[in-house]
Amino acid sequence: MIGGVDTHKNTHYAAAIDSQGRLLGHREFPATGTGYAALRAWMRGYGEVSSIGVESTGSFGAALARELTRNGEKVVEVNRPNRLARRMDGKSDRLDAEQVARAVLGETSTAVPKSKSGVVEVIRTLRVTRSSAVKARSQAMNTLFGVMIGAPSQLRDELVGLTKRTLVNRCLRLRPETEDLLSLVADPDRMHIAATKLSLRDLARRWKTLDEEVKQLSVQIAALVTEVAPQLVELHGVGTELAGQFLVTVGDNASRIHSEAAFAKLCGVAPQPASSGRTTGRHRLSRSGDRAANSALYIVAIVRMRRHEATRAYVERRTAEGLSKREIIRCLKRFIAREIYANLPQIAT
Repeated sequence: MIGGVDTHKNTHYAAAIDSQGRLLGHREFPATGTGYAALRAWMRGYGEVSSIGVESTGSFGAALARELTRNGEKVVEVNRPNRLARRMDGKSDRLDAEQVARAVLGETSTAVPKSKSGVVEVIRTLRVTRSSAVKARSQAMNTLFGVMIGAPSQLRDELVGLTKRTLVNRCLRLRPETEDLLSLVADPDRMHIAATKLSLRDLARRWKTLDEEVKQLSVQIAALVTEVAPQLVELHGVGTELAGQFLVTVGDNASRIHSEAAFAKLCGVAPQPASSGRTTGRHRLSRSGDRAANSALYIVAIVRMRRHEATRAYVERRTAEGLSKREIIRCLKRFIAREIYANLPQIAT
């Protein structure tokens, strides 16, 4: 039999079908460790389990997919619903779970999900946390700058010409006349100055705290990436930041990427056929895949075009052949993807 699971925050809905696509049963389970064990036992009650399709293995279904894989089940990632079936039959948890199972049976979904249980998952978690801190730090600085620009002139004049870090350090030393702003209601000018100093000081403290958080996370991420993928870090133009992105794109179980062509498609650098009728042999730029990995390949290509002698020679040769800069970058990204794949841990060739 084949299982399908429609995942949610608090519950998972499972369906079981046989090899002919006939529905055997369906049931809801809690999204807990006990619920995962009950779901697996329930499916086993219908016979030998060939594979189990799980929806949203990167979010709501991550824990379930990890638990099923740990117990020896073959898990298939199903993230694209059958829109035609949904339009014809409607939508419910039971129908969604059944369609997930049918996607596995029809082999329209064959992807092996990331294991999300090793060092790369730790790196991903730290990167997500750092990204959030970086965004919050930028927001704090933008808010601080806006408050400073609109401050009373005697305060604004001494701050407006400072650099970012000097501005933060200067605002940290601001001392409001009082923090009890109600006591200054009778004098609006003094209250405005006190409130502005109070706001600038608090925003500077927030920025400083976030800046320290970003630095600490960056050190931890760099150490982990260097330990896991030393060969990847040593590639020209890659470094720990971009290497971390490539590791997160592939996941801990890198063997799920069966070839360098599959890795190129995952990164969105594999050209897609665009032929019809008498227009044969045409291709178009791929817009699929992991866009963050695609961006990382672009950065590596730009760095090499500026500072890598072999790449600069290649660019000159291809330019002489009539290729545009955009076309050359596409070729470079495809070549770099091949090189990245060859130096990934566990699947290096």
